[in-house]
Amino acid sequence: MRPQFTSPDAHSSSPAFSSSSSSSSSDRRLNALVRHLDSSAMDPNNNSSISASPTSAHANSVFAHVVRAPEDPILGVTVAYNKDPSPAKLNLGVGAYRTEEGKPLVLNVVRKAEQLLVNDRSRVKEYLPIVGLADFNKLSAKLILGADSPPIQENRITTAQCLSGTGSLRVGGEFLAKHYHERTIYIPQPTWGNHTKVFTLAGLSVKSYRYYDPATRGLNFQGLLEDLRSAPAGAIVLLHACAHNPTGVDPTLEQWEQIRQLVRSRGLLPFFDSAYQGFASGSLDADAESVRRFAADGGECLIAQSYAKNMGLYGERVGALSIVCKTADVASKVESQLKLVIRPMYSNPPIHGASIVATILKDRDLFNEWTIELKAMADRIISMRHQLFESLRAKGTPGDWSHIIKQIGMFTFTGLNSEQVAFMTKEYHIYMTSDGRISMAGLSSRTIPHLTEAIHAAVTRVA
Repeated sequence: MRPQFTSPDAHSSSPAFSSSSSSSSSDRRLNALVRHLDSSAMDPNNNSSISASPTSAHANSVFAHVVRAPEDPILGVTVAYNKDPSPAKLNLGVGAYRTEEGKPLVLNVVRKAEQLLVNDRSRVKEYLPIVGLADFNKLSAKLILGADSPPIQENRITTAQCLSGTGSLRVGGEFLAKHYHERTIYIPQPTWGNHTKVFTLAGLSVKSYRYYDPATRGLNFQGLLEDLRSAPAGAIVLLHACAHNPTGVDPTLEQWEQIRQLVRSRGLLPFFDSAYQGFASGSLDADAESVRRFAADGGECLIAQSYAKNMGLYGERVGALSIVCKTADVASKVESQLKLVIRPMYSNPPIHGASIVATILKDRDLFNEWTIELKAMADRIISMRHQLFESLRAKGTPGDWSHIIKQIGMFTFTGLNSEQVAFMTKEYHIYMTSDGRISMAGLSSRTIPHLTEAIHAAVTRVA
């Protein structure tokens, strides 16, 4: 027998429920509802009824044909690492900064900025405009191009707040696919694994140009020039602003100048991915020099910025896409079309992370504190490079490991092959991408001896 429903407030002393007529009326309505549900459930012709038995549902899911996708080659490293019970395990795969103790770091200046935001009672949670927080956009353009940059002075740049570096690349790619006459983008070989997917899904055709020389573990500069020289006029060229991912190999300033001249003479369109400004050398200005050279020559370019690394705002997904145009009028039109790309994609960006960045960039004291913390992170990574190099040399590990201290930024392209990487994972519980890229930010003075032992064993025992 189905239990009778009664109102929980049927015996309340509140005037609204004091009369017996009100209570009985409520009971009658509830009983009528119960009878209706009972009759609906028993009526075999009632197609709208919901069966209590799961066995009467479709035997197979409409998604039964979906196959399990492979793990992301980078994020999958962390999945495997997390499953490993070994106390000696070491994750050098994902590019996230760690302290000497191996812990995630929230910058002190970020905590201060957040506290200021929390204490500001005038702040609300309303939607941002489609292109994001105005202060954030203005200050981001100034950070990457410099306050005296001609495009800024002449109002020839439009900036949209996007979802970190990945979102900035995707928005830029979709804009180009819709509004640029050439839909081929050349990316360095190798490059960050997500670049190909982002631009392909954005509607661009992806080709590559030579970049890394395995023999020297340095830049294949002549191959780079030859490939860009052979690219069709007007093609888009992706350039890493600094701290090339995954190789850590950057052109010199003299080489950057030759690249700039070639790109401009061939009418190519540069698209910069700036994920590590200030995080590579410790200097915000030095790490932006390549971008500033292109922005200052009167030509057009696109710039994707990320604050994941240099402010440690990984999970806040804070980034910006800037497009340098020939005139202010063109920049205004470009912005109007960027809105049409963003609106159906994610409507508008989140407010919190961008507010943190804007708070830090517009306050002189906070900005100065940020540069100090930023340099400390960069210096620790540089120190890890030197310690690893010296450790391998002291161990007598075969080969020339000087590329470790010649490369720059978060990652080192070790030169280890996939078999050696697999060996190190199996025997030493060290996790990295199969191409031999390691995150220097994941190392510490404590873990370098373990890594040295593993590399030495891999080089001497695995071909």
